[in-house]
Amino acid sequence: MSDSVSASSRVRRAYEDFLSGITPADDSVRSLVRDSWARSVSRGVNPGEAVPDNDAVSMTAAEFAEYRAAHPITAVRPLVQSLMLDDIADTGVVVALTDQAGRLLWVEGATDARDKAADINFVEGSLWSEEVVGTNAPGLALAVDRGVQVVGPEHFAGPVQQWSCAAAPVHDPMTGHVIGVIDVTGGREVAAPFALAAVRSVVAAVERELQSRAVDLADPATFSPAPVGARLSVLGSGGYLWRAGASERSLSRRHAEILLLLEAFPEGLNTEQLALLLAEDGVDPVTVRAEISRLRRDLGTDVVASRPYRLTVELSSDVSAVRDRIGAGGDLGAAIDLLGRGGLLAESSAPGVVELFEELREDLRSRLIAQGDVAALRKWTSSTHGRDDLVAWRRLEHRLPAGHPDRAVVGGRIRLLDKRYGV
Repeated sequence: MSDSVSASSRVRRAYEDFLSGITPADDSVRSLVRDSWARSVSRGVNPGEAVPDNDAVSMTAAEFAEYRAAHPITAVRPLVQSLMLDDIADTGVVVALTDQAGRLLWVEGATDARDKAADINFVEGSLWSEEVVGTNAPGLALAVDRGVQVVGPEHFAGPVQQWSCAAAPVHDPMTGHVIGVIDVTGGREVAAPFALAAVRSVVAAVERELQSRAVDLADPATFSPAPVGARLSVLGSGGYLWRAGASERSLSRRHAEILLLLEAFPEGLNTEQLALLLAEDGVDPVTVRAEISRLRRDLGTDVVASRPYRLTVELSSDVSAVRDRIGAGGDLGAAIDLLGRGGLLAESSAPGVVELFEELREDLRSRLIAQGDVAALRKWTSSTHGRDDLVAWRRLEHRLPAGHPDRAVVGGRIRLLDKRYGV
């Protein structure tokens, strides 16, 4: 029995035990899912009938169309389409955009995939909040305000358990408020880890797009020079370094992780949020506060503010340099070299840092495949991150001219990967 089948059977038994009033064993189902099941029961969701009804929208067709057109997430729909829809064509997967309440504003994909999703009423206008449907990725992502994956029997509603989904919330970059969710829903292919990584990558691109639209070009402060700040270096084998002015200090891995996360979340993180980003099961709040105290002792008491924890200095890093290079769309080969140096991104097991690494890698991959630059594609497919990337190899083959001597080698690698992964 494969690991995935075994895990699915274990979760299904835990689900049946839960509905029978038996508390599942801790190792039988993720706590994230078990807690969501408990909330679903407390809210009176019926596991046998929890398929949302369009009537719950309480809008006429005209009102819904007007509401959807004016919603801020609709403005980034073309970006989501360009980043996702080409990759999921003919895969049986749909992409959905919701509002902040879990209402499906857009459901996109091939006609047969949307028709199949309609069997569980996963259609535009339906409410897929946790309160209405129980455990599902869009609703759970809104409930816990982070990216989640819900696989098969982890769903609370029986009619939905043949599906898997991955979703992540989209935040207004100015206020930090959640404006909706981007979701991918399908079969076994969405149970793979890369599905959630891909969704998070698209969410990151969407939030950057929203931020760029929010810049007030009439405000002179928009063009004010940034204050002199600090530099964080975490890539490569030279350790983790903090530079501020003429001073330089080596950092522990934990302090480097905290600084990188605070750079990624300029709006700040409370103790619980930071704890969950540092360890899969969280870190004791006392430990978080102790680490912040040691960090202030090493770098200065005014570097990190409290309630929430946030940086008070302008911080740049070699990680953000890679991100900026990818965003500029210039020399992607240099970005591949930087990312390939590893360092903290490759060494850390902190969930927040792992997410940053996955998002950065997927952003780079998406950009270079879209650009189709042969030199960058060669470098990517020769790198640790891209040597098994079948899509990139096919893109390289497509970009090489007919008769090019390397086409045979590239074609051979494509056949090998097809055989290896059964694509």
